[in-house]
Amino acid sequence: MASSSAGFVTGLTVAALAAVGFLAYQASATVPADLGTPRAGSSPAVSASKAPRSAKDPAPPPAGSGSGERVVYSLAEDRVWMVGPGEKVTRTFEVTPGTVDPAQGTYAVTSRSSAVTGTDGTPIVHVVRFTNVKGVTIGFSAAVDGSTPAPDPAVQTGGIRESRADGHAMWLFATVGAKVVVIR
Repeated sequence: MASSSAGFVTGLTVAALAAVGFLAYQASATVPADLGTPRAGSSPAVSASKAPRSAKDPAPPPAGSGSGERVVYSLAEDRVWMVGPGEKVTRTFEVTPGTVDPAQGTYAVTSRSSAVTGTDGTPIVHVVRFTNVKGVTIGFSAAVDGSTPAPDPAVQTGGIRESRADGHAMWLFATVGAKVVVIR
């Protein structure tokens, strides 16, 4: 009976690993081939820049958003800029904020998770956390299904939702310790 149970558990483990491998393969197939892999390294009283001119020539980072490699998050524009070496914007994109905003300021990425369930019950990936506000964790993430719906105002959430491709780019860029600058 014990060997039968062990075989059953082994079978379940093999099936679970196969499913995870398949899902990882599917996820990797949606990642653009041209994603860069730079690493993000102050007073953020700033004026945010306009949306990017084009994907190949994005607008510069917002004036007053600091210097060096960093992620810049504009609360007013619901937009993120990933700034690499030489103040070059490597990517910029719109996000959908949670119901709890971080204060303006400079932060560092404190932790990351490849896959978890968000406070709203949504399965999420590429979670990059950088602060807490009254017990609500604030960070960037992408929903597994790629959706970015407006959050339920009745639920306190700190997830700043990105598309799957933008979430993957953030995951590569913003490792633990990377600078995140929040501006108005």
